[in-house]
Amino acid sequence: MDDDPQMQPVDPAMVRYLRVLVTALSATMIIGFIIIVALFVTRFAGAPDVALPDAIALPDGAKAEAFTQGRDWYAVVTEADNILIYDRLTGQLRQTVRIDITK
Repeated sequence: MDDDPQMQPVDPAMVRYLRVLVTALSATMIIGFIIIVALFVTRFAGAPDVALPDAIALPDGAKAEAFTQGRDWYAVVTEADNILIYDRLTGQLRQTVRIDITK
């Protein structure tokens, strides 16, 4: 065995090859990141604005917990586990759904 702690010579061609590989990997990662950012910007920049109602008349004592909407309706989930479905055009209450929670 060789007990001499001296380092073995480094092959310059291998160092050059590794430098090219690291540079190529770095360039690929940077270009990929730029493409991902560009895709996010182009996809979300043209998203339509969500039209929310100006005011919602909840029944007395009802407190809103969640809100969702469809094309011609919107719904409010209350703390009392009711879903109140309203007409988007008139703002009138269409339907009330009671959520049955079983434990």
